[in-house]
Amino acid sequence: MSDSTVLEPTPLEPTGALSVETVLSVRHWNEHLFSFKITRPASFRFRSGEFIMIGLRGDNGKPLLRAYSIASPSWAEEIEFLSIKVEDGPLTSKLQLIQPGDQIYLGRKPTGTLVTDALTPGKRLFLFGSGTGLAPFLSLIRDPDVYEMYEQVIVVHSVRRVADLAFREELESQLAGDPLVEDQALVQLTYVPTVTREDFHTTGRINVLIENGRLFEGLKGEARMDPETDRVMLCGSMAMNKDIAAMLEGMGFVEGSNNKPADFVIERAFVG
Repeated sequence: MSDSTVLEPTPLEPTGALSVETVLSVRHWNEHLFSFKITRPASFRFRSGEFIMIGLRGDNGKPLLRAYSIASPSWAEEIEFLSIKVEDGPLTSKLQLIQPGDQIYLGRKPTGTLVTDALTPGKRLFLFGSGTGLAPFLSLIRDPDVYEMYEQVIVVHSVRRVADLAFREELESQLAGDPLVEDQALVQLTYVPTVTREDFHTTGRINVLIENGRLFEGLKGEARMDPETDRVMLCGSMAMNKDIAAMLEGMGFVEGSNNKPADFVIERAFVG
């Protein structure tokens, strides 16, 4: 064997719980943030906002899996994910190196609480995300049903640096060119990016924007959070989820679940 011979990696094998999919495209937003699309099995069904286990082969030869929110809408032909890059992360240290054509494990059973079924009807839907917590909301805002259920859909994305605002152009354009929701999003979708560690037109954490009223500029309805009309989804760091949940409960909001819909929901299985 010559030194130039490259050993092909052994193909991944599907299991009862995992299918094997192919990476279609990878987009690196900056040095610690990337998104990627993979093939979608014909039998794979999910509700917009759910998460799924994905992974690669670990050093021990077994699947190394983590929960990832699905960033694509339930009708899309491909499945998209948004991920951080962690240098010494067991999975993300490998995942950030994937290229189109590579294989990846995909779980067969999506689940999660960031679904419209877990909320009671309302007028405004606030989607509060920090970092890669934006992912499930990218799925939800491209679902036509969401615009039927709510008069206004407000995506608030909190990040440390301006470069961390993944999908900013698509969101600022209010999903211009989207095949299913372009017309509704133009009228009903509001995007509020906020940056905590650099100068930007909006700065401060989400709870600050709620407290100082900046969040409600340009929205219809009350310039405050109101459990009578507002519904909320939270996806981000544990600290953000905890702080905003406590704030909402102090205003009379009740946490919901798939079994018992209410005013707000948190994705507890996903931290990033």
